[in-house]
Amino acid sequence: MTDSPLRSIPFTDAQGREKTLDDLGADVVMVVNVASKCGLTPQYEQLEELQRRFGDRGFTVVGFPCNQFLGQEPGSVEEILEFCSTTYGVSFPVNDKVKVNGKNAAELYKALKQAPDADGKAGRVGWNFEKFLVLPGGDVLRFRSKQKPDAPEIVEAIETALTR
Repeated sequence: MTDSPLRSIPFTDAQGREKTLDDLGADVVMVVNVASKCGLTPQYEQLEELQRRFGDRGFTVVGFPCNQFLGQEPGSVEEILEFCSTTYGVSFPVNDKVKVNGKNAAELYKALKQAPDADGKAGRVGWNFEKFLVLPGGDVLRFRSKQKPDAPEIVEAIETALTR
């Protein structure tokens, strides 16, 4: 789909298969580190709304469960998938658990963390539900955890990227 090195970094899906962002078949991808037992877990609802609203236009959300923040994603991948499906009706891909910070961080997150947020700050993922919008050419827009997925600036960024 693209020549972006970021979009070709391998990760492991929930079934143990190696995938890349390009394999997802979407032009615009929102990468989110998710957790089932976090105060921000209700963001799954807004993420699913974005998936339903823009999915047929070349957009997808992709979730990466992470247990690095106060152990708020302790379950197995199977338990996480069941929770996402039954509680929030999640239809977007949720992958194998990853580390987003530290020396054992997933390669995809090592690359994503180089992108600055709106305040110009790059580096460590601060908490669960940090959102990285990966554009077709590989550019990344970073939105911090407390910024809701349906915030006007995020929706506008998705719409702009999909009309390019």
